[in-house]
Amino acid sequence: MSPHLDTARVQTWLTDMDGVLVHEDVPIPGAKEFVEALKESGLRFLVLTNNSIYTPRDLRARLLGSGIDVPEESIWTSALATAQFLAEQRPYGTAYVVGEAGLTTALHDIGYVMTDRDPDYVVLGETRTYSFEAITRAIRLIEGGARFLATNPDPSGPSQHGTLPATGSVAALISTATGRTPYFIGKPNPLMMRSALNRLEAHSETTVMVGDRMDTDIISGLEAGLRTVLVTTGSTRPEQVETFPYRPTRVVDSIADLVDLVGA
Repeated sequence: MSPHLDTARVQTWLTDMDGVLVHEDVPIPGAKEFVEALKESGLRFLVLTNNSIYTPRDLRARLLGSGIDVPEESIWTSALATAQFLAEQRPYGTAYVVGEAGLTTALHDIGYVMTDRDPDYVVLGETRTYSFEAITRAIRLIEGGARFLATNPDPSGPSQHGTLPATGSVAALISTATGRTPYFIGKPNPLMMRSALNRLEAHSETTVMVGDRMDTDIISGLEAGLRTVLVTTGSTRPEQVETFPYRPTRVVDSIADLVDLVGA
């Protein structure tokens, strides 16, 4: 094992979901064993996702359907990170939300009121049914002074039928219309990592981030002061790693290569 990833000093694990544990609903070999090893070790961990459509309960059920048993409280989404940010910045405020239950539930849980009348924020998240009417309303509210937030900058996402436009693409549409750029909460913003660490009361020096994307998982982990592991079962291929100006602490073939390291 690399001396830069001394597992005796690892007390907390953060891991991305899509491309690391699952492809859509298909489990990646070793994912179930990795999660079970984490639970047996007693180490704190969170599964992270930029997807803001689903609540942690939804995602737990989705993972369970793939044979991976992740506790609800061990799932951290960009919607939850966005809610935490708003609770700290402007407690009990108001927001016009373009998004699904994952985002609206997270905002309700921190005491936010959903409204289209002079809201403090327009909050844009993932949705499978972007409404032209809702986007137009968001544009006009931002022009009227609402602050613009987006859960994540991902321009597209996968589906069984091919590429779907994601939050970043719709944010670009709204930005083009308003001249206002949103503040993105999710990866690659290291704020997503910091919020996860705060959730666990963990420290960057003793935490490892596992991800499949150099341009989101690894860069945000690096900027948050974490050690990072890239798995090559997702978006970044092994030969692409050298093209980036930064490196992960370790590159492995898949999550299966980390099972024996948990609690080692």
